[in-house]
Amino acid sequence: MAVEQHVTYCRICEALCGMIATVEDGRLQSLRPDPDNPLSRGRACPKGVAFADIQNDTDRVLAPLRRRADGTFEQVSWDDALDDIAGRLTRIVAEHGGSAVGQYFGNPIAFGYATGLWSGMFLTRLGGHHQYSSGSQDINSRFVASKLLYGAASQIPFPDLPRTDFLFMLGANPLVSHGSAVRSPRIRDDLSAITRRGGRVVVVDPRRTETARAYEHLPVRPDSDAWLLLSMLQVIFSEDLADTDALIAQTTGWQTLRHIAAGFPPEDTQPRTGVDAEVLRGIARDFATAGSAVAYGRTGACLGRHGTLVSFLLDALSIVTGNLDREGGMLFSQAVIPLEDMGEKAGRLTYNSARSRIGDLPEVISTYPAALIAEEIITPGDGQLRALFVTAGNPVLTVPNGPMLEKALDELDLLVSLDLYVNETNRHADYVLPATTFLERHDVPYSFANCSPTVFIQAAEPVFAPYGQARNEWEVFDELARRMGLSLFAAGPLERFNAVLHWLDRHGIGRITPRRLVELLMRIGPYGDRFGLRRKGINPRKLKANPHGIVLAEHARTGIRAAAVRQPESKVVLAPEEILTEVCSLGDRHPDDPDFPLMAIGMREMRSQNSWMHNSPTLMKGNRRHRARIHPADAAAAGLSEGATVRITSPHGAIETEVHITDEMSPGTVAIPHGWGHQGGWQLANRAGGANVNELTSNDAADLERLAGMSVLNGVAVRIEPIADLLSR
Repeated sequence: MAVEQHVTYCRICEALCGMIATVEDGRLQSLRPDPDNPLSRGRACPKGVAFADIQNDTDRVLAPLRRRADGTFEQVSWDDALDDIAGRLTRIVAEHGGSAVGQYFGNPIAFGYATGLWSGMFLTRLGGHHQYSSGSQDINSRFVASKLLYGAASQIPFPDLPRTDFLFMLGANPLVSHGSAVRSPRIRDDLSAITRRGGRVVVVDPRRTETARAYEHLPVRPDSDAWLLLSMLQVIFSEDLADTDALIAQTTGWQTLRHIAAGFPPEDTQPRTGVDAEVLRGIARDFATAGSAVAYGRTGACLGRHGTLVSFLLDALSIVTGNLDREGGMLFSQAVIPLEDMGEKAGRLTYNSARSRIGDLPEVISTYPAALIAEEIITPGDGQLRALFVTAGNPVLTVPNGPMLEKALDELDLLVSLDLYVNETNRHADYVLPATTFLERHDVPYSFANCSPTVFIQAAEPVFAPYGQARNEWEVFDELARRMGLSLFAAGPLERFNAVLHWLDRHGIGRITPRRLVELLMRIGPYGDRFGLRRKGINPRKLKANPHGIVLAEHARTGIRAAAVRQPESKVVLAPEEILTEVCSLGDRHPDDPDFPLMAIGMREMRSQNSWMHNSPTLMKGNRRHRARIHPADAAAAGLSEGATVRITSPHGAIETEVHITDEMSPGTVAIPHGWGHQGGWQLANRAGGANVNELTSNDAADLERLAGMSVLNGVAVRIEPIADLLSR
C-alpha cells in the first residue's frame, strides 16, 4: 500500500495555513501543519487538522440525491439529475423569465476561485438577478464602505501588523478567528511582537475575548461603535492632532468630516458607549501621536445597525491621522492574481446599481440581502423567486428568521444544493449534488489573500481524486449550461475576454476553464512573468516547483494610492452623501425596553466554523455544548444558576440553551455562539443539540442595516429566564 505526503494549504479561513496531507491508496490518513510553509511555519489551528474528519465523514454526500415525495432521499445518476434539473430550469425560465432564478453561496466559496466565477456566469447567462451570499451576515458593509471611500468595493485596506506601533482593534478576535480581511497565519506572534517592541494593542469589545484578555481591553456597549469612533475623530480634530498635509494630499471632504464629528464629544457619547470620556480622549490622543497606527475591525464592527458607517469610520481614523498607505499603517491590497481588478474594470463589482424587489435595498457586488430570500419566494409578482441554487451554504441556520425561510423553501419550483452534507437547508432540496472538498481540487489564493503584510503565492494541486461521485461545482454549472444550450461566455464578467478565449482556441490550448483563466491572470498580473518577458515573474511551472509557496515581497507595497483608489484624482472620499445621511440619523441612543433589558451579541468559537464543522469528532470532544455567556450580576438579577437551561427571548423569537456565568461579559450583555441547532443529515451535529441564535433576529427589510442590507446580529434586545421558572408559572 502506497503512502504519500502531499503539500497543500487549508481553505477553512483566511489564514490559509500550509498543511501536509498523508495519503494511502487515494484516501486521506491525516493532516498536519507544514513546517516549510514560509508564512504559517508549522502552525495550524484545530479545525485545519480536524478537516480529515470532514474529508472521511461517513455522513458526507458522495452521490447525487433526489428527494422523494415523503421527504427522504434516493441516489440517482448524474445524468438523471442534470437532465431533470436542466429541463425544469428551462421550463421555469420559459414561463417566468430568468429573473425567477437565484442562487445563495456560503462562506467556503470565497476560498476557491472556480465556483464563484462559473456559478455567477451561469446565473447571468440565464438573466437571473436573485443572488445572495453569506456576505450580508458577514462583510458586505465593509465592501460598501470601501466603495464609498475608494471607489472600489474589492479594495479592503489592511493593518501592517509587522511594522505598526499602535493597533486599535474593534469587533475582532483574531486569537480565535485567526484574522479576517487580513492574512496573518501566525497572528498571535504578530500581535505579541507589537507589544514587545513597545507598541500597544487596544481591543474594543463588549466581551473580554481571548484577544482582549491578552492585551488592553476597552469594554463598550453593544452596537455603539459609531458613536465611539466619531468621538475619537472629534478629539483628534479639535486638538489639532489630524495630519492636515496628508488629508490635503490624499482626500476630499475631510473638512466636512471634521464638522460632523464635532457634534460627538466623548462626554456626550459616554451614556451610549459606556466608555469614560477621559479614557476615550486618552486613547484618541495616543493613537494620533503614535509613530504609526492603524484601526482594524471585522464582524463585530459589521453586524450592528450602522455597520457600513462603522467600517467607514475605522478607515477614517487611520486616514485622518496620516496612517494611510504608509509603513505601520493601513495598506492598500494589491492582487497577485487580479480577479477583482478584472471585475472592477468590467463594471461587475457594483453598489446600488439596482434595488431589491422586497424592501428596496441596494445590491452589493450583485448580491442582495439574504434575509430577504423567504419574502422573495412567497411574494407574488414579476421577479418572484421560483428556482434557487444553494452552493456550500446553509441559510436556514445563518440568516435571520430561519423558521420562516425553511417553510418558504418548500414553495420553490426547484431547489438544488451543491454541498458536502445534507444540512438544515438542503434537506428541503429537490436535489443534493455531491461537491468536492478543497483537498480534491486545484486552488491558488486570491481575494482576501491580497490583504497580506507579506506578499505570498502558493498553488495547491488536488491531493487525490474526488471521493465517490463528487464533482467540482464549476463543472456542474458548466454541464447544466451545455445541456440547456447556453454559452457561458456570451454575457457576463468574461465577455470582455472573448478575444483571449478565441486566441486560446486558435492556438490549440483548448476550452477555457477556471484554472486556465486564473493562470492567465497570474501571468499578466503585477508579479507575473508576462509569458517570458519578465524573467523573475511567476508562472504555473514555478509554483509547481515550489509547492510550499513563494514569498514575493517581505512587506506589502506602500505608495500605491494612485493605482488603488478609483475616485476622481485618486483621492479618498471622506464625506460621501450616504455617510453624512447615516450620521445625521444616529440620534443619541436606542430607547431602553424594560421587557428586553439585555443586549445579545455573537461570538466565535475556536472549534466551530459557522454551521458546518459540528460533525467532526475531533472538534466535538469534551462534551461540547452550546452555551450563552452572561455576567454574574445579570445572572443574579434573572435568577440564573451555572449550566441552567434558559429561554432567551427577543421581539422576534425565542431560543432555549444553557447558560455560562462569567465575568468576561460586560454587564447588560449576553454572548451567544452562532451556527448551532442542527437537524440535518449529520448525526453527531444533531446529537450536539444547541439553538439557532438567528431565530432571535429579524428578517424584515425595515430592520436591516440601511446602506448594505446587512442582517443586524449584534445589539439585539433580549431577556433571559430560567426554564424552571417558566414551567412553574
